[in-house]
Amino acid sequence: MRVLITGGAGFIGSHLAERCLKEGWTTAIIDDLSTGSFDNIRHLKDRPGFSYSIDTIFHAPLVAELVDGADIVFHLAAAVGVKLIVDSPVNTIEMNVHGTEIVLRAAAKKRKRIVVASTSEVYGKSTSVPFREDADLVMGPTTRGRWSYACSKALDEFLALAYYHEKRVPATVVRLFNTVGPRQTGRYGMVIPNFVRQALRGEPITVYGDGKQCRCFGYVGDVVEALVRIAASGLVAGEVFNIGNDEEISIRALAEMVKRAAGSSSEIVHVPYDQAYGPGFEDMFRRVPSLEKTERYLGYRPSTPLRTILEAVVADMRARLLEEPVAVLATA
Repeated sequence: MRVLITGGAGFIGSHLAERCLKEGWTTAIIDDLSTGSFDNIRHLKDRPGFSYSIDTIFHAPLVAELVDGADIVFHLAAAVGVKLIVDSPVNTIEMNVHGTEIVLRAAAKKRKRIVVASTSEVYGKSTSVPFREDADLVMGPTTRGRWSYACSKALDEFLALAYYHEKRVPATVVRLFNTVGPRQTGRYGMVIPNFVRQALRGEPITVYGDGKQCRCFGYVGDVVEALVRIAASGLVAGEVFNIGNDEEISIRALAEMVKRAAGSSSEIVHVPYDQAYGPGFEDMFRRVPSLEKTERYLGYRPSTPLRTILEAVVADMRARLLEEPVAVLATA
């Protein structure tokens, strides 16, 4: 199989590329390195069957050429992270909507299989937990920029499914819930790598709000397993799947768990949302996926518990911090 991964130098994309090569699939990636890193794929660049293009998905002729050479496209390129979304709403909307349009248009020429990565953010302010793929989406007002990402990804889903119904493009949508693992950085507000970095450096672990908000965290290896199963399945065109873990934890409890896993003496402090993201920021109290459909179609259940995930992230972050000349690590 020939695979193209947009955003392939990103956190999830690089793990997916690694897994595709392990499957014996020819794997090409394209990434502009705006949020990804060449370090994520450096160990792959000399592997047989791997190729990369450091370019933007707005380069339509190149995207068309790469899509033509693939049997399946994983479209992961997107603006990611709450901080980036709040700071750069124009880039968020343009990247997510126009970029996806370019990739779908290229896939439509020869009806290439495409998996479009969406997000749990599309469930918005819904309180109907666990979230099911056929449930209503409840967005906040357009005056709150925080919702621009959710709306842009929802539009990506509409586009992908429209291409499926109207142009017979075998498109599948995956709603990725919080995904965690080695190589992830906290650069754009990802909570676990930020907590782990703070804990290892002996800095205060900053919890936004009261910490009672709950999330589920899936291991990147489990997420990649689900994506590979989608690639191997012939029954998923036109479908939407939740991909993640349904083990729920409050953010305050997560901070305490990270502190223990890192053997840290860091203080846990609370920071108001307004101070972190500006006035009027809204967050969801719970975000839990229903995995019933994913299990039924793909035989997929996440297998990595949160404790194991944190151990892997702590080990990876500790190794990276040791490479920083001024790093001061907490010891157990």
